[in-house]
Amino acid sequence: MIDRAHVGRIWPPWEVEIEKGRLRLFAKAIGETRPIYTDESAARALGYRSIVAPPTFAFCLLADNPSPTHYLDDVGIPIRGVLHGEQTYAFHEIMCAGDRVRVARRVDDIYEKKGGALEFIVFESEVRQCGTNELIATGRQVMVCKRG
Repeated sequence: MIDRAHVGRIWPPWEVEIEKGRLRLFAKAIGETRPIYTDESAARALGYRSIVAPPTFAFCLLADNPSPTHYLDDVGIPIRGVLHGEQTYAFHEIMCAGDRVRVARRVDDIYEKKGGALEFIVFESEVRQCGTNELIATGRQVMVCKRG
């Protein structure tokens, strides 16, 4: 059983610089063809600082953690037994190439269903601008662990 004492646990944040090439590749991978996501001149012509990050790119930054799965180990969840249950996002500001951001993750809730056969752990994450601490995006991820 996942120990409910982990509710509220916060891991040290990490910083990432948003790179143009990575944004272009992400846009291509998701089929995004609007020029603001691939062409710096087009983005600047519309008033953006640089190439714009597609909204869901913010949560690719969770994988940039120096130890991307250690948070599962820390709460006692074997990666083999995990299913992705749900993901929601809220976007507050636009992120562009050249931005330096800080990413943080914490445990929001832990609960069970079916007499403990299924355990759920809810992680919340946020992305903030490093220089201003301005909130860019928040996310909520529910992981499902099958026991037994």
